[in-house]
Amino acid sequence: MRHHVLAAIRSQPWAIMPGYLEAIEAIALRVLDDPAVLALSGDGHAGRQISAVAQMGARAASTRTAMLRDGVGMLPLMGPVFPRANIMTEFSGASSLDVAAADLRALQASPDVKNILMVIDSPGGAVAQVNDFARMVAASPKPVSVHVTGLCCSAAYWIGSSAAGGMSLDPTGVVGSIGVMISTSYQVEPDANGRRDLDLTSSNAPNKRPDLSTEEGQAQIRQMLDAIEDVFIANVAQGRGVTEAVVRREFGAGGTLTGKAAKAAGMVDRIEPDGLDGAIRRLAKSGPATPRRTAAANTLTLAQARAGL
Repeated sequence: MRHHVLAAIRSQPWAIMPGYLEAIEAIALRVLDDPAVLALSGDGHAGRQISAVAQMGARAASTRTAMLRDGVGMLPLMGPVFPRANIMTEFSGASSLDVAAADLRALQASPDVKNILMVIDSPGGAVAQVNDFARMVAASPKPVSVHVTGLCCSAAYWIGSSAAGGMSLDPTGVVGSIGVMISTSYQVEPDANGRRDLDLTSSNAPNKRPDLSTEEGQAQIRQMLDAIEDVFIANVAQGRGVTEAVVRREFGAGGTLTGKAAKAAGMVDRIEPDGLDGAIRRLAKSGPATPRRTAAANTLTLAQARAGL
């Protein structure tokens, strides 16, 4: 049973911060005293999410997670990201893109919503459907703005950087971790205990997992990761209005940037001294948001994205 659970998790690529994938595997195996789970339980994310939700107002009509305050419709993207709702999203505070997409459509259609603000505190998650949702955010008829209350990393940054309304960041917010990884294992001894786990990261993310293995036998897996990373980087470059070379060179190389350093690199548009409340008040006072740059959807087609998989 343990092998099947891990095989299901390890059968797909992830755009997530190091440490979180280990925690997801441990939670799926119900090993709640695993060091990875214990480390993340004290990282402050639970308190940040409670505080953020308290500032968002009342539940928006016809949505499962979206909130409404002073004409600002808020779409939370918190915890690890999965393509569909599952046990992890229902019981561990994670987000599902199918629910987020339905709620985004409801906010777009609501006459009570003047501006849309995506509130992000996520380490990233599974790659599946991320590019589709990012394109939906980019093409929203009501331009989406983003505010980062904690983390906006990997898959979450892929999505957030697509927002045509721009990105704001808490002074201590963290963005980046651009890169793709996969967790796997191989047999080194004949019995079931003789398997060695290892993690691989894409070529342009040297800081995402410092102790990389360089064996030639991993080149085939890396090609898949690099193909997905190409889509990731192209989406970020288009969303942030820079070249792909700038993303590869200035956006952390798989690591993360915080606060003013993130703004100086061009990864966000502004630091919000008053945090989420300040971002909501700013949007509530403004007219309908206008795109910070062209809000066209990512020019990469779905077929191109899937070709990378």
